[in-house]
Amino acid sequence: MTKKANVILGIDGGGTHTRVMVSDLSGNVLSYIEKGSASIRKDLLARQNVNQAILESLSAAGVELNQVCGIAAGVAGYDSEADLEWVESLTAIEGLTCPKWHFNDAVAAHYGALITKPGIVAVSGTGSIILAMTEKGQYIRNYDFHHYSDSAARFIAYDAVYEVLAGNRDETDKELVQLMLQHWEIHSIQELSYLARQGFGEDRRARDKKFGQFAPAVTEAASKGSSVSVYVCDRAIHKIKVGIEMMAAAFTGDIVSVAFIGSVINSPYFNCELTKQLALGNNKSFIVVNPRFSPVTGSVLYAMNGLNIAIDDVVIHNLENSIHSQP
Repeated sequence: MTKKANVILGIDGGGTHTRVMVSDLSGNVLSYIEKGSASIRKDLLARQNVNQAILESLSAAGVELNQVCGIAAGVAGYDSEADLEWVESLTAIEGLTCPKWHFNDAVAAHYGALITKPGIVAVSGTGSIILAMTEKGQYIRNYDFHHYSDSAARFIAYDAVYEVLAGNRDETDKELVQLMLQHWEIHSIQELSYLARQGFGEDRRARDKKFGQFAPAVTEAASKGSSVSVYVCDRAIHKIKVGIEMMAAAFTGDIVSVAFIGSVINSPYFNCELTKQLALGNNKSFIVVNPRFSPVTGSVLYAMNGLNIAIDDVVIHNLENSIHSQP
């Protein structure tokens, strides 16, 4: 006997982790699974990671493939129609024939953070994007302006290393330099320079991952007054602000809500400095708000919207009861 389709599957396919949430139609979270990257640009096993996460999440929820009535997947690296083939493969599982929606993971972050309400989300973690939804429901990305904030984790670390190699360092940077040498398992700036001349390794994915892992040391050093880190972080923060300001001009209201998503932008230094800069906004007045839900929960909400399920107080309350829905 075929069981009734009565669950929703939300996916937050990030550059580092894939998060899958199974919910019933009232917002009760039945299971949650984390696996590796969903981005083919970060991990050649992206499809395997997501497929496995889907199957494990359904098994953990005690439901079958034919019980899924909708899947919404936010995927890092889905930036154009040219990406659709590999993006759709992430949810291509035999027997999973329900409606499916695929979109950039920033849309999932927006849905979760602002619960379908107008505003801007600035994402800086493994990747970086700024996404706005205007009062008319129009989505605008900083990519549409050919703007990129260079504030993803790997870029923060690349820039810090370049500044050190260029000699733009002083006494305040001693701890940062020591951590840098430890991270690359070398003993001197000269060795770091030699490593740089070799391109820091041949494999781009491995190289970017290595740099990304060093980003927390850079943002923490900025909080401690490292001149290199402050310079690098302030430059990225300014670019984020420029992107937010450009898109804010498309809003009709005078006040625009902004939410921060990701490990870099939510580091103490970035969060504090960007909040201060936005308080001096040019085009609009900004209110920095805490995200209401996690991006994977945003994908669940997206699927509900696609299935014409009312996102009412009951749904919101039930989602809030899950620790996995928290931002």
